[in-house]
Amino acid sequence: MCYRRYMDTRERLVQAAADLLVEGGKEAVSTRAVATAAGVQAPTLYRLFGDKDGLLDAVAAHGFAGYLASKHAMGRHDDPVDDLRAGWDLHIGFGLERPAFYLLMYGEPRKRVARVQADAMLREIIGRIASAGRLAVPVEQAAQFVHATGMGVVLALIATPQAERDLGLITFTRENVIRAITTDAAPDEPADIPSRAIALKAALAEDPPAMLSPAERALLDEWLDRVAK
Repeated sequence: MCYRRYMDTRERLVQAAADLLVEGGKEAVSTRAVATAAGVQAPTLYRLFGDKDGLLDAVAAHGFAGYLASKHAMGRHDDPVDDLRAGWDLHIGFGLERPAFYLLMYGEPRKRVARVQADAMLREIIGRIASAGRLAVPVEQAAQFVHATGMGVVLALIATPQAERDLGLITFTRENVIRAITTDAAPDEPADIPSRAIALKAALAEDPPAMLSPAERALLDEWLDRVAK
């Protein structure tokens, strides 16, 4: 019974904060305003979330729950590059549909827990592109490039009045990003030396060879990174 009451109070506070976020942006989500909207005392909020950042983490997770579930449910295409396309479209779509939550997640330097989960999913897709011999740049560089470009598209469109938005920018940028980080070689065709180095590093990360010590693994990773450039 106590646990149920705890969850009811917590969910009420998160929902109140989420409503204030949508109505007035992050600035509207003060601890006093949230506590008042949820009908609880301020000390209860601090006891449940620690501080305002803890509350905002919970709000971000609440807002991103559907997005993360959709990413998990995407499944896998035969070509992981198609998974990257699907993930890109899902990311942009979420940002335009729920801009207040997107700005909370990506509009500030602090990485919230839900964002870390989304970033890990992106790296997993790019890792599979690397393993297939299709990645032209190192995995981390590709992930940062895709993330920065996608975030830029969303923030640019959010800042543009809806009637003036050029939604063709979404596909145009996506295809140029994919062209910049991938090769045209099919998985069963010979790839260039840098792509092979990237693919080997990705494969070793998935299944680390037991015969190599950590120091040897680090050295091998350094060599493969050099070859990949």
